[in-house]
Amino acid sequence: MAARKSTIEVENRTLEVSNLDKIYYPKTKFTKGQMIDYYVKIAPVLLPHLKSRAITLKRYPDGVEGEFFYEKQCPSHAPKWIKTTKVKKSDGEVINYCVINDLPSLVWAANIGNLELHPFTHRTTAPKRPTALVFDLDPGPPADIIQCGEVAVLIRDFFLALDLKSLVKTSGSKGLQLVVPLNTPTSYEKTKAFAHALADTLSKRFPDKIVSLMKKSLRNGKVFIDWSQNDDKKTTVCVYSLRAKGHPSVSAPITWNELEKAIKSGTSKLLSFSPDQTLKRSAKDGDLFEEVLTLKQTLPNLHSLARTASN
Repeated sequence: MAARKSTIEVENRTLEVSNLDKIYYPKTKFTKGQMIDYYVKIAPVLLPHLKSRAITLKRYPDGVEGEFFYEKQCPSHAPKWIKTTKVKKSDGEVINYCVINDLPSLVWAANIGNLELHPFTHRTTAPKRPTALVFDLDPGPPADIIQCGEVAVLIRDFFLALDLKSLVKTSGSKGLQLVVPLNTPTSYEKTKAFAHALADTLSKRFPDKIVSLMKKSLRNGKVFIDWSQNDDKKTTVCVYSLRAKGHPSVSAPITWNELEKAIKSGTSKLLSFSPDQTLKRSAKDGDLFEEVLTLKQTLPNLHSLARTASN
């Protein structure tokens, strides 16, 4: 069947979009056109988190129930105005990643079925310098997002004892992600070692709640603190990105008060956000994750972590 195409103007760029009525989320009849519309509307708060960052594409050409594929190499058919950046792998191979700096680039990516946005933690201008410390909290059933919230609060309080602020967002899936803004000189070697040490410390202190080892069989009923995201080869789903789940869901920023309210009530639905809910929240509150880009904090050394752990 031939693709149904049309041409639109986006910030002085002429883009061809296709099959806007294709169903991307069958359970809710959410279409490709609605997906693109969401990204256009959320762009003012989303784009700053993508700017100057290489991105791994995760494409779902036939929607969330169809086959998908990751694409690191920016497609050869990408318009010439799409920004790219070269990244050398450890084996010497060079990958030319897409960089989504503006609205036309975002619409182009969405039109080729890029449902999820997965940027690196560093900017293209400093590929060895992460701008934040990242923890991915993954529940092992029967643990769920509420247990992830309890662990997030423990991590938050640990960082507060180190005079550091952290922010939290839903993954848009089953867990949470906690981010500590840095925006000061550091390295992945330091952030990964720190994250690993903190995860180990908390898993020893709360062995009934937390696991820091990668082995999946150890996660039953516990929350795995994935510290390995702090690596120059790994990407993390971007705040405000859609997720390819049964229903349209978003990796949405939340406040610590919202998280504590959900934990107190045991209501996991309070930690699930649709595209419409996310748009309403951003219109009311702006970018709840803005400090991830602006707040400057210095990563403590491992001795500071050890001292805090002993108190």
